[in-house]
Amino acid sequence: MGCTGGVGGPVAGAPAHHRQHGFANANPDFGRPPFWTRTTFFIRRMWAATFVPRRLELPPAASDGVALRANQTAPTVTWIGHATLLIQLAGVNILTDPQWSERASPLSFAGPKRVTPPGVHFEDLPPIHVVVISHDHYDHLDEATVKRLAETHRPRFYVPLGLRSWFADLGITDVVELDWWDSRQERGVTLTCVPVQHWTARSYFEMNRRLWSGWTVAGDNRRLFFGGDTGYYAPYFKEIGERLGPFDLAAISIGAYEPPAIMRLTHTTPEEALQIFADIRGRRFFAMHWGTFDLAEEPLGEPPVRLRAEAERLGLDPSTIWIFMPGETRAW
Repeated sequence: MGCTGGVGGPVAGAPAHHRQHGFANANPDFGRPPFWTRTTFFIRRMWAATFVPRRLELPPAASDGVALRANQTAPTVTWIGHATLLIQLAGVNILTDPQWSERASPLSFAGPKRVTPPGVHFEDLPPIHVVVISHDHYDHLDEATVKRLAETHRPRFYVPLGLRSWFADLGITDVVELDWWDSRQERGVTLTCVPVQHWTARSYFEMNRRLWSGWTVAGDNRRLFFGGDTGYYAPYFKEIGERLGPFDLAAISIGAYEPPAIMRLTHTTPEEALQIFADIRGRRFFAMHWGTFDLAEEPLGEPPVRLRAEAERLGLDPSTIWIFMPGETRAW
């Protein structure tokens, strides 16, 4: 089942996505692109991101953090950039996949560079109570940002299986590690780790040793879905919709889909993102994972254009398709 990535066979008595030395996707058609395809793409992207970076003008929304810090009860969402959202719900401040660094890379001098600055300065954040991490890739799990959050805000980190030891190596111990479908209550809000189709590695030698996930956040009268990174696999999302939906807000990736030979199984096009939105029974769509880091080969400004066009083709109410500027906040 799925691509094992050298993680061994199934584990007797364990959930289907568990392997002897890691994890695998349930989709039987999932597999890694050929070695040469992956290698040439990596070399192209590293060269382009380092030496011929593209530009995108996204005018930021004015956000000095005053309203965010004053908010004690209102359900709001703020786009910091990429997959970094500030979710405020029932007095709890939650960050998703926090990334404030200049590069999404293990190297300070090479790799995908930020094309749009964070929409909220780190210093302007309200007190952060909870951080959820979807997986270990550098554009979603940034060591410098995590350390800074731990030092200044002391939040509790919620992570998929296998990541607690990574945090422990940094001296961060307030970490809750969950498997798919596990839930915990935090300050009256329920956090649930949910399945998505992706992969993990922070180096060539640890492929799929850690789990990947999405997250749901549920208060008394609001429910949010955060998709992290995922390819489209209908059984996952239909089950999420049936078990945990409907969702008042669904944050789903719309970028990093070209070329399909690399991205098709692990990222969604804008059109596929709207299919996820339908499967999980979302009411408002939040477009994320675009316009921040130059990760793939589609034009940087293309994802929201395609999203709007597909939403119109499907007859969706345009007021339910949320495409933010960095730093923008809306009530949900």
